[in-house]
Formats: sequence, structure tokens, C-alpha cells
Amino acid sequence: MEEFKQQIKNLGSRIERIRENIQTEEATKTSLIMPLIQALGYDIFNPEELVPEYVADVGIKKGEKIDYAILQEEEPVILIEAKSVNEELKKHDSQLFRYFGTTKAKFAILTNGIEYKFFTDLEEENKMDQKPFFVINMLDLKDADILELIKFRKNDFDVVNVLTTASELKYTGEIKKYLTGQWEEPSEDFIRVVLNDIYQGVKTKKVIDNFRELVKKSLNQFVNEKVNDKLQKALNSSSDSSRSPNINAAIEIEKENVELSDETRSPQDEIHTTEEEIEGYVLVKLILKEEIEPSRVFYRDNKSYFNVLLDDNIRKWICRLGFNSSKKYIQLNDVNRTNIKIDTVNDLLNYKEAILEVARQFDEATIK
Repeated sequence: MEEFKQQIKNLGSRIERIRENIQTEEATKTSLIMPLIQALGYDIFNPEELVPEYVADVGIKKGEKIDYAILQEEEPVILIEAKSVNEELKKHDSQLFRYFGTTKAKFAILTNGIEYKFFTDLEEENKMDQKPFFVINMLDLKDADILELIKFRKNDFDVVNVLTTASELKYTGEIKKYLTGQWEEPSEDFIRVVLNDIYQGVKTKKVIDNFRELVKKSLNQFVNEKVNDKLQKALNSSSDSSRSPNINAAIEIEKENVELSDETRSPQDEIHTTEEEIEGYVLVKLILKEEIEPSRVFYRDNKSYFNVLLDDNIRKWICRLGFNSSKKYIQLNDVNRTNIKIDTVNDLLNYKEAILEVARQFDEATIK
């Protein structure tokens, strides 16, 4: 599993590096799509497993072809329609819809080499659904997405198993999308539902508008408090500074928090918080918990470095983590603004006293 996860992440990094050099649909197929099919364990040169330009007759249109068909026992089980990396996928759904009904395939994939949309026939048998049940973006990979993708690996692929989970996956995705939208901008209907048990007056438009920002603020506080509670419990149960299972659990919790923040961040921010930065943040937080309440430690990510702060105050930054290049470093907010080169994230634990000393200068009153 770990090997496959790393393989997919490496492919994602490669796509990010070469995408600007790809201009055509054929180049997209060769450079982006076929490597993923190969990573899933299929022999891209074996026509018993993968057929390019698979003929899928549509009504009176004979000889229409789909870009790829993955075969199982000589029958197509997955159809793949490819578009150029520079094209958006939405307008092409109807084309794949036509192909789906002419074969025995139970799954169809629409892709431009970066985004992969997975379809099946949950709503009406043998008729492709209008909406995908699963979408994965190779430039924004999440561990949960890779866990779903692994189900399509040759040695793991089972039609019944995937169909069983497809419905839950589809509607879970739709619910998360809805909740994310409500978090960003609560709708009038959503606010009414929230107010039903807490406001007894008439819910006029003016009342709804007055509560809009309060509902939005409450949602943010609720999620943040839940995540912080879990994180603090994981940190408190760690008895030493080694990378114990509890620390790794804390890192996973914090990753979920960051992913949620990324979903609500404006696209123009162009800041992507990496897994290494999250790990570094949790380790610094673990070091500081000897003298600082974990709930007082925050972070702010920038394009060039990652700030760890006290009391969410930018003037009280404790250290900066530079993990965005091969030459990693930690900068301490001491008198000399000391820069320390490190090889791995775990090396942060070697500078425990120096990190604590910086924290002390900001908050002597918190020393135990």
C-alpha cells in the first residue's frame, strides 16, 4: 500500500513538472494517462489487458472509438476517454455517456491527465450517471483518494466490491461539497435549519441576514475546536519526543485540518501546505507543550516558508520551517535569527532547547 501511495505521489509530482510542455491530446495520453494506467498494474502493451482506440458503435454511428478500454476476460470493464491536458472535462461528459451504453463496461473514466472522473450506473442500470462517483486530482492528492484509486489496481479490482462502495463514496462527496459551500457562505435554507431550535421568533429575511455571519463564525469555531481537541488528546498521550504512534496520529489529525482549510482557501492564494510542514508543525507543538498550552500554538503558511506562532500573533513567531526545497532549514526567532540546516523533519527534535528558549522570551508567565 505504502509503495503504491508513493508511486502515485511521484507521478503527481512528475505531472506538475512537465504539464506546461504538453500541448496536444496525444501527448497527454503518452505522458500523463498511460503512466497512471501502468501504475495501476496493467500492461499497456498487452492488447488482452488494454486496447487503445476501442471500437464502440453508437446507434447508427458505426466504428466510433473510445481512447482506451481495460479488459477483463476479453470484455471491457473500464472505458477511458482522454482529452488534452489544456481542456476542461465538463463539456465532454455526454460523449462518454454515449459510449457507456454500448459496451458491458461498468465503469467509465473521463480524464485530461490531471483530473480523473469515475462514472458508473448507480441511478439507472446500464445508463451512465450524470455525475461521477469519484474524482481524483493528480495535482492535489489526498491519502483518502489514493485509497479509493487502489481499488482499480489490476490485482485489487473487483467489480462488485467497487460498485458496493461507489454509492456511499458518491453521496459522501456530494455531502462534503455541500457542507464546504455552507461553511464558506451559508444559504438561507441552511441558516433556517440551524435557527429552528435556537431562535423562537419569526425567521424573516432580516433575521436570516443578521444571523448569517454568526452561523458562519460558529461553524468555523466548531470544526476548529473539534480538531484541536483531538490533536491535544493525541499530544497529551505522548510521553516522550520520539515519533510514537500517538505523534503520528496527531500528524494525521492535523493533516485533516489543513486539507479542510485548503478547500476553503481562495485559489489565488497559491499556497499549498505540504505533509512535511504539517509534520514539522506537530513536532514543534509537541516540544512546546512542556511549557506552552498546545491550544495557543498556531501556524501561518507562506509561499517561501511555514511560520509557527504563539497566540496566532505574527509578531510572536517562534520558528520558520523552510521545507519547500531540497535544502531544508529551521529559522529561530532569537536575537541572531539563527538558521539551522536539517536533513529530515525529525531533526527538529534535536533543537528542543533552542525552540523552548525562543518561546520563553514571549511568554515567561506560562513556564510550569
